[in-house]
Amino acid sequence: MPIIVNLDVVLAQRKLRLNDLADGVDITAQNLSVLKTGKARAIRFSTLEAICKHLNCQPGDILEYRPEAGGEKPS
Repeated sequence: MPIIVNLDVVLAQRKLRLNDLADGVDITAQNLSVLKTGKARAIRFSTLEAICKHLNCQPGDILEYRPEAGGEKPS
């Protein structure tokens, strides 16, 4: 999937653990782990907002688009 989740990078920059973030945004560590590993198929804007607020970052710091090699070219 061409959407890359950089949550682990932002957490490392802030010297936080996943459990710290889970407690801070009232989301289970298991659900955050699914997001962090890129296995999540969707994220609610309210969840993204809570994560960004807690980490003092922008959504673009957490999510990144990388086109797949050999994929369709944009029109």
